[in-house]
Amino acid sequence: MLLAGLQKNSFIDYPGRICCVLFTTGCNFICPYCHNADLARGEYPQCIELSQAVNFLQSRQGMLEGVTITGGEPTLHSGIIDLCRSAKSLGYAVKLDTNGSRPEVLHDLIAENLVDYFAMDIKAPLDAYDSFSKDPHIGEKLEKSIRLIMQSPPAYEFRTTCANPFTDYAAIESIANAIKGAQCYALQTFNHRAECLDPAFSRRRDAALSADEMGRLQALAAPLVNRCIIR
Repeated sequence: MLLAGLQKNSFIDYPGRICCVLFTTGCNFICPYCHNADLARGEYPQCIELSQAVNFLQSRQGMLEGVTITGGEPTLHSGIIDLCRSAKSLGYAVKLDTNGSRPEVLHDLIAENLVDYFAMDIKAPLDAYDSFSKDPHIGEKLEKSIRLIMQSPPAYEFRTTCANPFTDYAAIESIANAIKGAQCYALQTFNHRAECLDPAFSRRRDAALSADEMGRLQALAAPLVNRCIIR
């Protein structure tokens, strides 16, 4: 397994823990506002072998508390199981960022207790993913992933990047109902300063929601989940 990048420390990518961040490459979604465009396209800003990543983790034992694995979409890689096993064997808590498209991989990770924190992106209502995925069965897969994550012991959050024209009150209400009772739902403000997967989206100045709009979306979703935050 080759990794596309390594951030040696982060205070924001794993709630409550100092972590490093390992980046995988490639994604099966085509989110126009994706801010990790190079990774989504399968490019390697760095090129790191699994053994190199493990050596780094060994050298930081006692200094770092966790490992965040993100992408791209990490579950596309057959080596994700081995990577999580290696991190856990060294005493690290593991956080996995995922789009939820491969519930069978999440099942295997959960069965081996290899992930301590899941962060699953939900882009839109589960029946309205045409702008993000060409998989005709994606809604069913996402629903399975949601159920797996909510029924498993690890901590988790669901999160939605809020960007026009994809995010409105009806969309957030639908998503919040799909994850009703969830531990945490994070509404993420679209960052128009980043280069997007769709270059045209980077130039849109109406894509980001205002603070007032984000607050109204939070108020809408909050009664349906245990905690709703704006990030």
